[in-house]
Amino acid sequence: MKKRIGSYPRVRAEGSGRGVVSQAGTVLLVETARKMGLDTAISAALAPWRKPRAVHDPGKILLDVALAVALGGDCLADISMLRAEPAVFGPVASDPTVSRLIDTLAAGGQRVLDTIRGARSQVREHVWKLAREAAPGATGSVTVDLDGVLVIAHSDKEDTAATWKKAFGHHPLMGFVDHGTGGSGEPVAALLRPGNAGSNTAADHITTAQLALAQLPKSYRRGRRTLIRTDSAGGTHEFVGWLAKRGRWLSYSVGMTITDAIHQAVLKVPLAAWTPAVEPNGEIRDGAWVAELTGGMLDGWPKGMRLIVRKERPHPGAQLRITDADGMRIACFATNTTGRPIAELELRHRLRARAEDRVRAARATGLRNLPLHDTAQNGVWLEIVQIALGLLAWMPMLILTGEIRRWEPRRLRLRLLSAAAQIVTTARRRHLRFARHWPWTDVITDALARLEVLPNPG
Repeated sequence: MKKRIGSYPRVRAEGSGRGVVSQAGTVLLVETARKMGLDTAISAALAPWRKPRAVHDPGKILLDVALAVALGGDCLADISMLRAEPAVFGPVASDPTVSRLIDTLAAGGQRVLDTIRGARSQVREHVWKLAREAAPGATGSVTVDLDGVLVIAHSDKEDTAATWKKAFGHHPLMGFVDHGTGGSGEPVAALLRPGNAGSNTAADHITTAQLALAQLPKSYRRGRRTLIRTDSAGGTHEFVGWLAKRGRWLSYSVGMTITDAIHQAVLKVPLAAWTPAVEPNGEIRDGAWVAELTGGMLDGWPKGMRLIVRKERPHPGAQLRITDADGMRIACFATNTTGRPIAELELRHRLRARAEDRVRAARATGLRNLPLHDTAQNGVWLEIVQIALGLLAWMPMLILTGEIRRWEPRRLRLRLLSAAAQIVTTARRRHLRFARHWPWTDVITDALARLEVLPNPG
């Protein structure tokens, strides 16, 4: 009797298989796009750029590239993953056709970007209505986080420059709607900037905030129900003044740089004025306290602005900065929210760290690099990345439940989207049969069943 050698069974590979679909789990995104009306909205928006007698619809091409990016692709040529499965994705354009479309859209400039953004805004309002209590606005408020992203370039592209981290590339500024503890987040703005763009440039923050607000349903585009959060890069007089402008009335929670005046004020805060910080579960945060600063430091800032500071024991091994005090790490932010305890406001601002998770997801979904040369082309690519990220956020929000709804794109790809299936045609209808032994087959089929009962668009 022969003994098996090695830890894995030996298999023989052949290239003659039929009726098998790879990446079959992507049907979750395809059907979600159909139920949301994303396919028809983008097709209608890009209709003016469809050439006479063109075989492929520009909207379908753009959505196909977005699906490829959602699957982990990082260049236009990765659309070949979809072209290999016409039974699921239909006719997919060739690489030269895709490149010509991107050139055409890039030549259209700002008009093209505005058209694509308008279609996304229209679809987002419909999706939030379908999601009901799972939608970001279900609680009566919406939180938008603004954050910069460094995108490294390994070749000379238009507008690449040395970044503040001494790398080379671009420095886009992005906005994300926070889905809270029960979900992830969705992109609502992306402003392409050179690598040497400043982190605290007020004009760029204002432009990005305007793009983000234009993506929200009209009832959230002004008023206290919309909260804009940033790190200390947004703590400038111009940006805070724009947020608090009369008639706009937005809520804000903006990080502030620790100046010498703030440092000296923290040293003068009496011990009784410090309040213990809290955790999301309501428990006291060990070794952290918060206090509100008043006085001359608020001179020159918008009326109603509050300055809240947190001091916290640094974690083991952390080095103190010159702006820290009494062996405590100091952080400060400004807000115009009243009627709530300062510990609760500090927790709300601290949860802005979830924006870092959104940035990480964006890097894993087409933002690891900007693959094209011209700035106008990469501007179109940023819109494609946002469509892909939007699909990966809307699909869980609509049809996934529990902890699975919080999965980031990499985990969604690994467990759901990469699942293979057998395609069977019965009674002129195509059926995907997922492997019974795949641990997440029930998740896929249950999600598709929930998707089926959602109303069709229009």
